[in-house]
Amino acid sequence: MTLPDSLAAGDRPGAAARAVLAIHGGAGTLRRAAMSPEAEARYREALRVILEDGGRRLEAGENALDVVVEAVRQLEECELFNAGKGAVYTADERHELDASVMDGRDRRAGAVAGVTRLRNPVLAAREVMAHSGHVLMIGRAAEHFAIGQGVEMVSPEWFGTPQRLEQLRHAKASALGQVLDHDGQDAVGRGPIDEKTKFGTVGAVALDLHGHLAAATSTGGMTNKRPGRVGDSPIPGAGCYADDRSVAVSCTGTGEAFIRAVAAHEVAALVRIGGLSLDEACKRVLFEELPKVGGDGGLIAVDRHGAVHLGFNTEGMYRGSVRPGQAPYVGIYGGE
Repeated sequence: MTLPDSLAAGDRPGAAARAVLAIHGGAGTLRRAAMSPEAEARYREALRVILEDGGRRLEAGENALDVVVEAVRQLEECELFNAGKGAVYTADERHELDASVMDGRDRRAGAVAGVTRLRNPVLAAREVMAHSGHVLMIGRAAEHFAIGQGVEMVSPEWFGTPQRLEQLRHAKASALGQVLDHDGQDAVGRGPIDEKTKFGTVGAVALDLHGHLAAATSTGGMTNKRPGRVGDSPIPGAGCYADDRSVAVSCTGTGEAFIRAVAAHEVAALVRIGGLSLDEACKRVLFEELPKVGGDGGLIAVDRHGAVHLGFNTEGMYRGSVRPGQAPYVGIYGGE
């Protein structure tokens, strides 16, 4: 199924035509010639399965927040992506995970940063939103709180894979320094997007049958990153934003630039205050605002009318969307 990156709401009237889920699994530089058909198929199938599940949930009337949290939880469980299981390593060979959620109904938000023992950081972020009275909690205190709320704890080793460890060691040995997502793929197989330049954040946005918006974002950070470094993923307004008056957005890219541009909120402001269409707002942020601060990457967004934008200023992005009762769209390359 091939659709443009900007998808208008369906022609049929009613909530079912407008309701939609979109997800992403990272953006970066493509290498069509170097990848295998089997590798590409694995990524496409992983996205398709998650989208089909989300489409059924929307069709059953689940609210947008539940749908995006579950979609991101499933992405965290898939080691193809850099969030949860299969997260990249920091410079000291550990994992530090970040996540956030936001509910467009009342703009409540929750986030965790620098957690090392929570199997699904997105679930912890939701608990912070629902039960802590705060927006952002970090490190051991966030873990202690989330475990008290029933979020599953795992050994830090659970997140690692031999491939990720090899990527860290390759990055150090080749003097690549801090790299975006998991380097060293040459030794362990290739995906459609070059792992030396892929931004590994995952995310989801949705508009439900009731007209409500929500967004969720999760990441393992950057291979060989400085311990304690936090990017845009757990920061509402930077890597994640939802407001029923305008849009829901989840970002993936050079985190520091997305923070400086307040990228997710900028899309919302351009729609709600600036009067731009979703497509216009997303393209302005991706191709005008982010480049001013050295920002590469992509974003997914849905507005209150059900229009969807799956955009990136890199060569590709793992992405997809689905409406209730319809087959999902999955894309990797530009122009799909």
